[in-house]
Amino acid sequence: MQYILRSAFAYIALIAAVLSLLPGMALMGALAVSLAVVLGWQDMRHVPRGVFAFAVLTLAFALGHDPALIATAAGSMTRLAGLVLAVMLLSNVLARTKDLQRISVSLFGGKPLVRYLSLAYGTSLVSVPLNFGSVAVVGSLVGERIRQNGDSPATRNATRAVLRGFGVAPTFSPLSISVVLTLTLLPGLGMLQLLSLAIPFAIVLVLAGLFWREPEPTQEAESLEDRAGAASWLRFSGLILAICAGVFWLSQQYQLSYAHSVALSCLGAVLLYRIAGLLRGERQPVSSMANVSNELAIVGGSAFIGTVISGVVLGQINGDPELSVWLWAMAAAAVPWLFFVAGLGGVNPIVIGTLVGGILGSIWPADAQIGLGFAMVTGWGITAFGTPFAANALIMERLTGYRARHASFRWSLGLSLSGLMAASLLGFGLTFWLA
Repeated sequence: MQYILRSAFAYIALIAAVLSLLPGMALMGALAVSLAVVLGWQDMRHVPRGVFAFAVLTLAFALGHDPALIATAAGSMTRLAGLVLAVMLLSNVLARTKDLQRISVSLFGGKPLVRYLSLAYGTSLVSVPLNFGSVAVVGSLVGERIRQNGDSPATRNATRAVLRGFGVAPTFSPLSISVVLTLTLLPGLGMLQLLSLAIPFAIVLVLAGLFWREPEPTQEAESLEDRAGAASWLRFSGLILAICAGVFWLSQQYQLSYAHSVALSCLGAVLLYRIAGLLRGERQPVSSMANVSNELAIVGGSAFIGTVISGVVLGQINGDPELSVWLWAMAAAAVPWLFFVAGLGGVNPIVIGTLVGGILGSIWPADAQIGLGFAMVTGWGITAFGTPFAANALIMERLTGYRARHASFRWSLGLSLSGLMAASLLGFGLTFWLA
């Protein structure tokens, strides 16, 4: 019965996020998220528990300091929780498709260099609609090879590729929380403007990872059964493009918030998939949302905490500060490092993103918002593959047995530091040039 209630409250939160423009829906969604977390408390990990407990303390502080902050924070909590639930629902549906299974198997074909690049870029592409589901799908295949053939340079390189491929997704994916939050908090920044810089950076970062991998014996391409043909790739890529086009259309045509547009577009894809299944005579069970308490606690709690703290800080700022262009540029250069250092301490990037975007975004020079936005998404992405407390690192640790600390520090520290330096320089240059 408890599992049914947890799933029901998750769906209520999702419906409230979809209907967030109606009065009272934001508070109802935040309440549903909280109830789903409380009911799943016994099954949750320590970090989500700590995030949500701190969010409760933040609520108590807001009640005494400025109760008006609660409504704003509840709105942020509902919007981001709805976004995550919609993407997870889409991930649950797509994970069952034969196209995705064939694509994930195909990523293991080819010689070492080709295999690394196909795993990295393939995981990035799959991460656009699946988010963490991409790590579970592709990572499970790496784990299976370790169980069959044991530890080897090939499996360690495959793990590197999956982690880095997913890690760059927050930098460029139009459906990721990082891009959604950045565009929401920096309303003067356009999606195409941000992605025109973020996508090339992500591509170069994955290529740079070739210097931080192990040499492995050159082998002939594996003979893989049920490999994906062009039709599978075209169908999957077409779905991604359709979802992204829906997001752009909803946000531009109807002026919906970016988070709201992403949730609606993902749900539209799920609905079409269900209808197509019914027309084929397939009976598809309703996807359970009983096991999303950890995600709701981290995303919802972090959004609430960040919004309240941002509101308090902004309340102490009188007018727009008059800073030199050098200081704005230095602030942009520091943002990627702030994400990374906080990630090393176990702080979720949503908290840092909400604080940076909420505080700096409101006072940042309007013409130079691309500098701040670029620094935010690149710092978020590097933190995703370069710190041991990131969710994808913990998932891969469970699937492969490779410790998250080793994957982050021994395998990718050089790549992380190089990426941070490049992101800082570009953030500095963009801000200095445009401010």
